[in-house]
Amino acid sequence: MSAAELRRRVRAAAALKAKTREMAATNTLTAREAAVKAAKTKEEADVTAREAAAVVLRLFDNDAELVSELLGVPAEELEREAKPVTAARAKEIIESLRARAERPRTTRPRKPRADAADAAPSTSGAPASVVTADGSRADAT
Repeated sequence: MSAAELRRRVRAAAALKAKTREMAATNTLTAREAAVKAAKTKEEADVTAREAAAVVLRLFDNDAELVSELLGVPAEELEREAKPVTAARAKEIIESLRARAERPRTTRPRKPRADAADAAPSTSGAPASVVTADGSRADAT
């Protein structure tokens, strides 16, 4: 093996090593960013769950046993989750829920389904017409 070939192989091995390190660093950064994002999302979900527990208990006059039976969640767990939420925050959430409940719902017109459109004439109150043998129409009733 010539000296030039040896140098070329050494450079190729060094380039491969550098590329491997670069890829490992990129993977590490991506994984760390994903972990941070997941932790933030989890924390937001935990806060929402704690607030929801506090609100439902407050709406049911702090009857943890009743809420526990309704939701199928142990009463101790509900109380533990609701404890860090302030009364002011719970009131704020309740008010926003009431405001949302009072708003009129906007309904989108539904498009008739093909099978419903086909079944509609036969289920309407009007008698169905039948074509007779001579080509004239007659009521089916």
